[in-house]
Amino acid sequence: TILAQLQAPIHLLASSHASTNTRTPSIMSGTPAPVGLNGMDLIIDGWFHERGEMWPGQAMSLKVEKVLDHHRSEFQDVLVFESEKHGNVLVLDGVIQVTERDEFSYQEMGAHLPLFAHPNPKRVLVIGGGDGGMLREIARHPGVEEIVECELDKDVIEVCKTHLPSLAKGYDDPRVTVKIMDGAKFMDENQDAFDVIITDSSDPIGPASVLFEMPFYNAMYKSLREGGIICSQGECMWLHVDVIQPLVNCVKEVFTTVEYAYTTIPTYPSGQIGFIIATKGKAEGCSKPNRKPSDEIQKQLRYYTPEIHEASFVLPAFAKRAIFGDSA
Repeated sequence: TILAQLQAPIHLLASSHASTNTRTPSIMSGTPAPVGLNGMDLIIDGWFHERGEMWPGQAMSLKVEKVLDHHRSEFQDVLVFESEKHGNVLVLDGVIQVTERDEFSYQEMGAHLPLFAHPNPKRVLVIGGGDGGMLREIARHPGVEEIVECELDKDVIEVCKTHLPSLAKGYDDPRVTVKIMDGAKFMDENQDAFDVIITDSSDPIGPASVLFEMPFYNAMYKSLREGGIICSQGECMWLHVDVIQPLVNCVKEVFTTVEYAYTTIPTYPSGQIGFIIATKGKAEGCSKPNRKPSDEIQKQLRYYTPEIHEASFVLPAFAKRAIFGDSA
């Protein structure tokens, strides 16, 4: 039942995907991760191999030219390497977070879908996103007055400033304030405060599993202003509909509208990742943009367009049925 789903952690509803790998495991939990995976062990014969139990039977490999940084932060294994064809690559706990070649598709869509769906966003909160890419994209909106980022692992920020400056330049915008703290705690202390909240989150396991549970979505709802929009990393429709569907059902019980959109990105599992986009008191949803980029801004973008905005909400039949039911 919906009540049971609201009470149960999503990572328990999707227990068949339990894993120790996460996409950005530093986002929220204040508990340091146990010493475990060593990213250097995944480089074999000059190739980095990403394997994970959330995408069983498949792997992603990139040829390594040079290791630029490897250390263990307080929370996770941090690896940065220069690849042959994908530029510099950030890997956290063995999972690819960013490559310079294709990062723009995720960053642009994660930021611009909710921001252009909102008529006049002034205050924006990012949970996670330590690489700075979301900040870079949000900063393209001149009407935004304040951007707050909550990231737990300061090492991620510093490593990206050194080795991924094209993303980390987002930190240079004077509207940006960085909080090295638990995002849920910050939202509890700042209610009815933000027009848009973007969660650049991990997979629903390990320290960040709480980001796929209803208490976190309730915290986002309370921190949103009326008419506000949230956008959360929504996993992969090819691999994770058993995670997406119960979460969407639960979120429907709290938010005014809930929709699912996606983007393509070659170095994420199955080349695709989705976004759960929900509104507070905005009945028309977010599948059509309220605003459009200026000609100047559109020339800077490499993925997002108003046409892609609308198209990203059009799901293949199997995914639409799996996530929203046969009647959708």
